Amino acid sequence: MNSTDVMTVLKWGNADAFYLFFILLGVVAVYFYFEYINKNKLNKYFGEKVTAWLSQSVSIPRRRWQLGLQILGLSFLIIALARPQMGQSEQEVKSEGVELMILADVSDSMLSEDIKPSRLQQMKIELSKLIDLMPGNKTGLIAFAGSSALMSPLTTDPGALKMYIDSLDTNSVSSQGTNIEVALSYAKEAFEKGGVTQDQTLKTTRIVLVVSDGEDQEPGALEIADKLAKEGFHIITVAYGTEKGGTIPARDRYGNLTGMRKDKTGQTIITQMKGDFLKSLADKGQGHFYFSNFGGDHLRKIADDINLYEKTQFASSVATQYDEKFTYPLLLGLILIWISLLISERNKILRPWKGQYET
Repeated sequence: MNSTDVMTVLKWGNADAFYLFFILLGVVAVYFYFEYINKNKLNKYFGEKVTAWLSQSVSIPRRRWQLGLQILGLSFLIIALARPQMGQSEQEVKSEGVELMILADVSDSMLSEDIKPSRLQQMKIELSKLIDLMPGNKTGLIAFAGSSALMSPLTTDPGALKMYIDSLDTNSVSSQGTNIEVALSYAKEAFEKGGVTQDQTLKTTRIVLVVSDGEDQEPGALEIADKLAKEGFHIITVAYGTEKGGTIPARDRYGNLTGMRKDKTGQTIITQMKGDFLKSLADKGQGHFYFSNFGGDHLRKIADDINLYEKTQFASSVATQYDEKFTYPLLLGLILIWISLLISERNKILRPWKGQYET
């Protein structure tokens, strides 16, 4: 990671904070307005001489100094909120890792709650955690059921990837079912379009991570897994659900439970996790099979497994960094407000009242 020369450029990290000056000006205007109204009322009812005597305990100059310091202090606090940044440096960031395509099962069977909160929700939680355990890789996301959809091409941005993971639901694809064969073919196509170009001098490790309950029993998936393995791909599978299985909740558009889903004969559907199939898929793909269990260490094992593969250095990117200077106006603003609190607006020496004989 290399850095270039520092540039002395002033910029603002949160320029919208300057709109707070309008609020500050409004508060000051309201303050002086009510001060003017109250003074006129007192003069009207008591006269200027009596009003002056009644208000002599308050020092107007000291009050103005106190108010001025408070306004100035708040102004510096607003400047601090705007985050002044002085100095700019550019750093070349290089990353290395593998190319990983996640195939996430979003079929209706993943809504089963035989694991809490559901197979689908547990899968999403674990995928986000797994992304944090594997920095530096180029990772993509494909949602699949009866059809497949590319949610995210290969990227090194974990934040964007986790956003796509969080958006996964049964509506992410156009048709239901569970067709891993089509998803694997789609993954190969996504690698070829968004991955590093493969040639005789550069070979990138490509891994397909299938997270599913494994209800697909079509032999075509095993055949394409074997074909991908011969081309240098590796397939890792993770099973979600229980062998005992569970029902699939039926909910209305507001998310309220209306019952359990039934088949065409009116029988309640029981969906079971098919670990044997997912294990066979991993074996054909020269990878490993894992079973998701609450509180288990399978995520760490998956990350360690992927980290063992040969890594490739990806194209470097330039990151611009700015030196934050908000602490200076923040400190100055707090000091000014503190000083204003030390100023007393009270007069210690008061004139005695001489009543109507005062001239």
